[in-house]
Amino acid sequence: MNVLVTGGAGYLGSVLSAQLLAEGHRVRVVDSLAYGGESLLGLYPYDGFEFVHGDVRDDVPLDGIDAVVHLAAIVGDPACRRQPELASAVNLDASRSLFAQARNVERFVFASTCSNYGRMGDPAQYVTEESELAPLSLYAESKVAVELELLGAEAGPAVTVMRFATLYGLSPRMRFDLTVNEFAAELLVNRSLEVYGDQFWRPYVHVADAASAVRMVLSAPVEQVGGEVFNVGDTRENYTKADIVALLRERLNGVDVRRVDVAEDPRDYRVSFAKIERALGFTASRTVPQGLDEVIDAIASGVIPDFTEARYRN
Repeated sequence: MNVLVTGGAGYLGSVLSAQLLAEGHRVRVVDSLAYGGESLLGLYPYDGFEFVHGDVRDDVPLDGIDAVVHLAAIVGDPACRRQPELASAVNLDASRSLFAQARNVERFVFASTCSNYGRMGDPAQYVTEESELAPLSLYAESKVAVELELLGAEAGPAVTVMRFATLYGLSPRMRFDLTVNEFAAELLVNRSLEVYGDQFWRPYVHVADAASAVRMVLSAPVEQVGGEVFNVGDTRENYTKADIVALLRERLNGVDVRRVDVAEDPRDYRVSFAKIERALGFTASRTVPQGLDEVIDAIASGVIPDFTEARYRN
């Protein structure tokens, strides 16, 4: 398959592109290199790799492409709050434009987020793909808006929406503004951490597993995944921040964790991932405890000498 990956130099995109190339697909990455291009260096040995330095707000080269995986976005609540006009232009307008340009492409995979669910009505229950969407941030609002437009389109490629759990784990374009990675790094290096809203639930999925889920969607019959929404993660991998801190205390002695009660981030959701397991056989191959060990090892061994560098954050 000839796959175009927007944002292919990013945290998830660089991992996905490597997996697709290793599987024998041809991959065209389009990326603005806002965070540099070092994450792409490992892809150049593959004959099927092609890089286009470009912005998704402009025309995207789709000649010969069978499937588009649209990852490019201003990702996360803080980044969208900081630059709301840019977030709207990239996350909304560019997504609409790209879908219109891709009218002759067979498949269109849209990267969305479980934060679309906002806050659970009943904390004892799990939300599913059929649950009400209640976005509580500009980032989630933009994702919900694009989801609705793509799924409601009367023409164009077959659309699959993938609502990813919060990602973690090592990537060629590493990020330390993600909860699991950030907590592990802060407590290992600085031995202290302030935790806000540690009682709120979130689902988590390793970046390599998230990439595997995209590959499974691309390899499934188009009639099986077209027009579908999949939560991407594993039902067993729902944690509170307090749970993650407890796991780190098992691994690191003498750390100081200060708990801060907050009400301003009301997102609180446990997510069911039964649909993607039932439909595609997807389950997580890695767990949050393994992810914590992975990040701790990379920093402790000197592979990542300074996790505070600005390039590791969005």
